[in-house]
Amino acid sequence: MSRIESRTEARPGEEGGAAGTLVDRLLAGLPAEAVLTDPDVMASYAHDMASFCPAGAPAAVVLPRTVEQVQHVMRTATELRVPVVPQGARSGLSGAGNASDGCIVLSLTRMDRILEVNPVDRIAVVEPGVVNAALSRAVDEHGLCYPPDPSSWEMCTIGGNIGTASGGLCCVKYGVTAEYVLGLDVVLADGRLMSTGRRTAKGVAGYDLTRLFVGSEGSLGIVVRAVLALRPKPPEQLVLAAEFASAAAACDAVCRIMAGGHVPSLLELMDRTTVKAVNDLAHMGLPETTEALLLAAFDTPDPAADLAAVGALCEAAGATQVVPADDAAESQLLLQARRLSLTALEAVKGTTMIDDVCVPRSRLGDMLEGVERIAAEYGLTIGVCAHAGDGNTHPTVCFDAADPDESRRARESFDRIMALGLELGGTITGEHGVGVLKKEWLAREIGPVGLEMQRAIKQAFDPLGILNPGKLF
Repeated sequence: MSRIESRTEARPGEEGGAAGTLVDRLLAGLPAEAVLTDPDVMASYAHDMASFCPAGAPAAVVLPRTVEQVQHVMRTATELRVPVVPQGARSGLSGAGNASDGCIVLSLTRMDRILEVNPVDRIAVVEPGVVNAALSRAVDEHGLCYPPDPSSWEMCTIGGNIGTASGGLCCVKYGVTAEYVLGLDVVLADGRLMSTGRRTAKGVAGYDLTRLFVGSEGSLGIVVRAVLALRPKPPEQLVLAAEFASAAAACDAVCRIMAGGHVPSLLELMDRTTVKAVNDLAHMGLPETTEALLLAAFDTPDPAADLAAVGALCEAAGATQVVPADDAAESQLLLQARRLSLTALEAVKGTTMIDDVCVPRSRLGDMLEGVERIAAEYGLTIGVCAHAGDGNTHPTVCFDAADPDESRRARESFDRIMALGLELGGTITGEHGVGVLKKEWLAREIGPVGLEMQRAIKQAFDPLGILNPGKLF
């Protein structure tokens, strides 16, 4: 048994000679309302939104409001050798927020203050529990924007976005979370507070520990404050919808758009299964006769001209219909359809496994064709929506969790899709993270030497193995 696994099974008071129970020790530095021990309440904090990911029963759920309270939790956990599982809004899709037996679930949702918005330096300073959409609305008042916008932006938190290095619909032009995190305050496993990064536009002092924490899924430390880069608010974007008779033709259009030097603010794809699911859920009147629907948007000074150029490329690739939105309201309606995709696919059978394999743009067509073959082979409904502009696909396996055979086929098809992504030169996760779900696949992707070095980093930051044990590797 590895060191991390053995620490996961530790119980309060079994190691370290700490006196008193875990809850008593926690309450010594926390208000009573911040420590939850009711089994039914704790069960609601036991897992995120991922399927096929085991979750244990926590010993306590703690909801701190201050950095000092987080430090107290980590000091207590270190003294008693108790695992700690950090959580945001639990909207994750890889099991990274799942509890382990006897752990402290550290929910950071009550640390939700926007501490500063600075239009001159173009930064925001926030606590980890700030909801992504709330930050976007707050900086909008200053004529600024925070570009990363995951589909769950109305509920996911900045801390969770940092933990999984989230992406979003606008990544094709503006990039992902990692490109906007300038600095962090992090509570380490032993309770010490460390600051990384900067507030300045540039800075190369020492190793880039800030980037190290982005995407670490709470396994190296607890983010309690973040300095985020902002951009000037762009003009209102306009969206174009293009219908295609095949997913291959839609992917050809994506390649033509990118090769042509265009910089859309959004380039999203929905296959026929996804379009139908959205219509069934929201009755939006999307064209179900199409095999693939491509959405392209521009937030340039003359978006209509850009959409016209992209529309011509779509027609050259075989689009059966190209419809540019007339105004911002119609554009928002199309974007809402894309944001509803995953929720709509879940409604098909009641349960989904959502993959987020990212492949080179040039192999996007191969990826979608491969997923279609896998769906036929396993007799399953698999819808695909994608951030097509950066090759990040979300094949979503729909299945009945009450049917053991269908559940087995769902899991096997999920693994086949990840294997296909690696075969095409891609990665097993573009933005959802590894968590519990993809531990085996992380080892395959980075290889034994890469895995050894990542474990060495984990050991340096968390020698007792108490931070989110059992995740990543």
